[in-house]
Amino acid sequence: MKLKTLLPLLILALAIIGFVVLKATRSQPAPVVIQERVWHVATQNVQPERLQPELTLYGRIEAPDRVRIAAPVSGRVLKVLVRDGESVQAGQALAELDARDLQPRVAQIKADIERENLNLANDRAALKHEQQVEQLALNSLQRNESIQAQKLGSQAATDTAREQLARARLSVLQRQQAIAEAPARLAQLKSKLDEAQRDAERGVMSAPFAARIGSVEVAAGDQVTPGQTMLTLYPADALFLRAKVPVPQAETLRTGLSTGTPLTALLQFNGKQIPATLERLSGEADARGVDALLRLDASYANIPVGSLLSAQLALPAQDGLVALPYSALHGGKRVYLVRDGRLHAVEVERVGDMQRDQQTLILLRAAELVPGAVVMTTHLPNAIEGLSVTPVQATQTLGETRS
Repeated sequence: MKLKTLLPLLILALAIIGFVVLKATRSQPAPVVIQERVWHVATQNVQPERLQPELTLYGRIEAPDRVRIAAPVSGRVLKVLVRDGESVQAGQALAELDARDLQPRVAQIKADIERENLNLANDRAALKHEQQVEQLALNSLQRNESIQAQKLGSQAATDTAREQLARARLSVLQRQQAIAEAPARLAQLKSKLDEAQRDAERGVMSAPFAARIGSVEVAAGDQVTPGQTMLTLYPADALFLRAKVPVPQAETLRTGLSTGTPLTALLQFNGKQIPATLERLSGEADARGVDALLRLDASYANIPVGSLLSAQLALPAQDGLVALPYSALHGGKRVYLVRDGRLHAVEVERVGDMQRDQQTLILLRAAELVPGAVVMTTHLPNAIEGLSVTPVQATQTLGETRS
């Protein structure tokens, strides 16, 4: 009975002793060593130098000197001799108004001038007669005053003679005034005649300079009013690209313009490079920057106004710039130096771009970009301060170099 009671306890004790022995004699696994991941990146040793940045601009072709040809007077359009986009020479006829709407006014004013000359001749002849009447009225007054002084005439007769003299003198004064005002009236009529003749001559509208027609807004038979636009044109050799320039770069450009430094650009149009020169900057700015006007070379007058083009504008050369590939820039304002196998973030100033060996490089400036500094040129989305890296050949790609 005791044996049946102690046997389970004995088996349990032996099992515990065996477990303890097996645990004590088991083999120990090798300790796990956590290693930091090392990123393989391309690098470049920098050397600040004097470089000429380029600024990429996007703008629209404009013609600031666009001219609006308007109707001088009311009339009907007789002919339209040009079409949109045509090139015209200075003095070439563009459109013509019906002369029957213009000549009557000229004829009417000429008749007014002739009538005024006749009135002046009549006034001069009438003045002589009125002066004679005045003299007769004066003699009559003197006789009546003499008779009245001898107490042979009445006061009423003297007053009547005095009244007649006053009326005669008033007529003479009015006639003299009309004659004096005649030159002014003639000058006014001649001025109107000149204006009417000018409008009649403008009835045939011609190009004031060599130009390209922008738009034609009327057709033969249309009725136009004074000042109504008939067509527009612009000088073919005065086309400009209007583009926005960031305010910091705009100040650099103003400095270059003030010193007389020519600032040139190359525009891309239809697979061709078109030379242009920065002529002026706007005096006002908005959130997008300052308007810059680049004058196109006169030999490229066939570019339509309103075309959207890109341009590479060469800025004045500057010292202390570093040229790096775009992949070196992180967050638009930061590059990473490689020091002792780790990344060190550096805030940079972006100055512009440049072309070198058919590659577009970005030009940067920072106090820490000293000669010999090593900059990571691989674009790492997860790049942070202190990240462990190791340099590899610059020709290797990011996917091939990661461990």
